[in-house]
Amino acid sequence: MSEESIRLVTIGRIFRRRWRLLAVLAVMGALVGYGASVVFPPRYTTSASVLLPGQWEERELLTQVDIATSSTVVDRAAATLDWKGVGGADLQKQVAAAAADGNIIKISGTADSPKRAQQLSDEVAAQFVKFASRIAGGGTDSAAATEAQSLRNQVEETNRRITDLANAADPGQTVEGVQARTELEKLSTSLEEAMTKLDEADPANNKAGMVVMGPAARPTGEAPPTRLQLVLAGAVLFFLLAVVGHLAAARMNRRLRTEPEIAAALGSAPLGTVEVPGERRGALRPRAGGARARIRRLLGTDIRWDLPAPQRSDDEAGRRIRYRRVCARLRDQLPAPRRLLAVVPDGDEAARRAAGQLAAEARSDPQLRVVEVCVDRPIVPDRDTESGAVVVLSAGNWTAEELAGIAEACADGGHEVLGIVLADTVHARDTRSAGPPPDDATLALAVPGQATGGSA
Repeated sequence: MSEESIRLVTIGRIFRRRWRLLAVLAVMGALVGYGASVVFPPRYTTSASVLLPGQWEERELLTQVDIATSSTVVDRAAATLDWKGVGGADLQKQVAAAAADGNIIKISGTADSPKRAQQLSDEVAAQFVKFASRIAGGGTDSAAATEAQSLRNQVEETNRRITDLANAADPGQTVEGVQARTELEKLSTSLEEAMTKLDEADPANNKAGMVVMGPAARPTGEAPPTRLQLVLAGAVLFFLLAVVGHLAAARMNRRLRTEPEIAAALGSAPLGTVEVPGERRGALRPRAGGARARIRRLLGTDIRWDLPAPQRSDDEAGRRIRYRRVCARLRDQLPAPRRLLAVVPDGDEAARRAAGQLAAEARSDPQLRVVEVCVDRPIVPDRDTESGAVVVLSAGNWTAEELAGIAEACADGGHEVLGIVLADTVHARDTRSAGPPPDDATLALAVPGQATGGSA
């Protein structure tokens, strides 16, 4: 399978096994989004358009955008509106402007009600037109205007002198005379064109007279993010964070999953894999009680999600054959009498059941004493008449450090780890036995801390 397929399978497994937890977290996220919508009141936004006649370059339009949101314009709008407790600094955060196509400046206002948003946009647009018009032409400095008029008079006087020189030129048909008159006519034409361009470039003629293109429309809906958007965003955010958290936890998981890794951590050889039927829902759930355990069962977090789904197994006769083969390997390694310690990590329900079934199938040869040890502080009983220890556990539940601690505890108790037995949870096809057990197959009870059979 490709990495993409593996990721999809993993995400699908999260959805199947953690759907209750994901649903609860999504509801919590929706509640958080609803709370945010209550803390932040709804806002309404509308805009007014201002038309700028004449020819404008892009940088000039950007300058007008800055003027529209400047403190001068907004302060004048605030003074005119005279809203209680609202000054120019407050309104400046609620006003925005942008240049649109066709030399149009859109001025947007945001407020806590549709009426106020409309009033704010209209007033800022009106104050912007007044201020910009005064800068462009209505308030032109008198000295600058006088200088421009003087320049026009000089151009007109120069044009008249050129005409007089052309008329006083040699009236003959000499080449020099014709060329002189032609040059003077060209010069006169150039001055007239320059005068026309000067008039066109005058800001007082072209860039004054900005127009507000009607009042702003009263908004009919909230400005984003709305309450519904906040609720949906909170639900989606919590859902995605839960999925990402599961994936990150799976990547950081250091629990051993394969038989060679587990055997290397315990410093022993694998004896085989036995199957534990898990046909009854919840049969392999932890035995812990209390409110926390009930909550975990309700949310489905009491069972690992990152383990593969149990495979279907053979019938009961086939499963018993696997146990008998493990017992046969132990008999081949040890001389009689064969007494062994079956060490099971505490909390590994599948391993505990497998150890009990292994002791029953051994029929006191070898004689197994099942003990459960805490992986946090493992303590194994001291060696008495046992010839060694067998560690029974399931894959994907324990780290290398935890298994190394169990191996050290066995060594401290004087027990040599002869091998490991993996317990694999499966779906049983047929819970009934293939046939009646033989008369001499009396099952020995495996009680933690006690012998499971008679004398060796």
